[in-house]
Amino acid sequence: MGKVTGFLEYQREVPGYRPVAERIEDYREVYRKMEDAALRTQGARCMDCGIPFCHTGCPLNNIIPDWNDLVYRDRWRDALQVLHSTNNFPEFTGRVCPAPCEAACVLGINDNPVTIKQIEKAIADRGFDEDWTKPQPPATRTGKKVAVIGSGPAGMAATQQLNRAGHTVTLYERADRIGGLLRYGIPDFKMEKHLIDRRVKQMEAEGVNFRTSVNVGVDVEGGQLLRDFDAVLISIGSTIPRDLPVPGRELQGVHFAMEFLPQQNRRVAGLPVDPATSITATGKRVVIIGGGDTGADCLGTSHRQKCAAVHMFELLPKPPDARTAEMPWPNWPMILRTESSHEEGGKRRWSVSTKKFTGENGHVTKLHGIELEWGPPDASGRRAMQEIPGSEFVLDADLVLLAMGFLHPQKAGLVEQLGVNLDPRGNVAADANYMTSVPGVFAAGDARRGQSLVVWALSEGRKAARAIDIHLMGTTSLPI
Repeated sequence: MGKVTGFLEYQREVPGYRPVAERIEDYREVYRKMEDAALRTQGARCMDCGIPFCHTGCPLNNIIPDWNDLVYRDRWRDALQVLHSTNNFPEFTGRVCPAPCEAACVLGINDNPVTIKQIEKAIADRGFDEDWTKPQPPATRTGKKVAVIGSGPAGMAATQQLNRAGHTVTLYERADRIGGLLRYGIPDFKMEKHLIDRRVKQMEAEGVNFRTSVNVGVDVEGGQLLRDFDAVLISIGSTIPRDLPVPGRELQGVHFAMEFLPQQNRRVAGLPVDPATSITATGKRVVIIGGGDTGADCLGTSHRQKCAAVHMFELLPKPPDARTAEMPWPNWPMILRTESSHEEGGKRRWSVSTKKFTGENGHVTKLHGIELEWGPPDASGRRAMQEIPGSEFVLDADLVLLAMGFLHPQKAGLVEQLGVNLDPRGNVAADANYMTSVPGVFAAGDARRGQSLVVWALSEGRKAARAIDIHLMGTTSLPI
């Protein structure tokens, strides 16, 4: 806890974002910096709640009250040690996590919750600024070799944990740089990529073997991995996007979000983009289908590329502004959320179904849609929808970005070669110890649980690493 009466004396504060007119001219992070004194005051608001529900809200079980209290007492280095005890990369979650811990904060029952996420980010950044965050190579090696396939947050976390346990770990990534969707998905204005680079340098100094531009399942076959390594972890993410099978889908100018976003990340990094497949929103009338995080990333990128206009459509109804009886504390509330990209412009519309696209000369020019009406939830919580007669509309569109989520991991290649079982949703099936149907082959992150949050991927990676260590050694010193 922080100050005993802090939650009564101080109000919640967050640093907010840089001015819109300034930030849409660059790809630097949108966040303002919060001063240490203000952060200490926010740490003081962490109350003596008895049962810290923020622990259960956080998939990593971060020891939040402890590092809030340490920041309040100006003991930043101790706070960093506590933070790193449960989270390998808090500078990632401090930027891109939606903070389910704050939604579960006890103070949030009748007041604004503690500013947990911002304090987490500040602790992690200060650790690097003060050179407190250093490599932690293992004292000895076990002689066991582990292959981790996929370098997103689950793969990175598992790799670091397994390496620190003394195993020789090779992390394979089919892209040219480490990071998965952190690198070539999340825009730089939400998380700059030097944050990944400095963690890669730390892990290299700890002894991790990185193999980039290696498409496992093509360049290296699954059977070869089983022969060369004592254990294999599948952490390839959920990369097959949900499509929109309507007339006109084949027209040029209709793309998946993950065809669009990685290209801009490459441009920001000074890397080449093939002119033949280049996609930009510059001067175009953009429509984004999907109102989640990926859609918001497309929105912010379109603003920075100077689109002519942008609309965002969501199939579901507009969420409420605050909790309702159907979403009581401390559950995660499905309420209306406004990200930095939404503040920058564009029009958001809910309860809209896209019926078809039409175009000229093979290129999309119009979207044809209709408004929907949603009925009340049934006993299972599902809501029936129906089209509203007479609500049909046509919207000019030069670029349509499909941001409707992801279905399951790619099956062709590694997954099929290893012969692991899949669950009914097409994800890699694994037991409570993260082992698949093939002995010695494990799965974690979105590849196992389906599309989810970075914080869940980190949690899965850490838990899978612990399970692999037990499988290889019979015991483990790795934390959960």
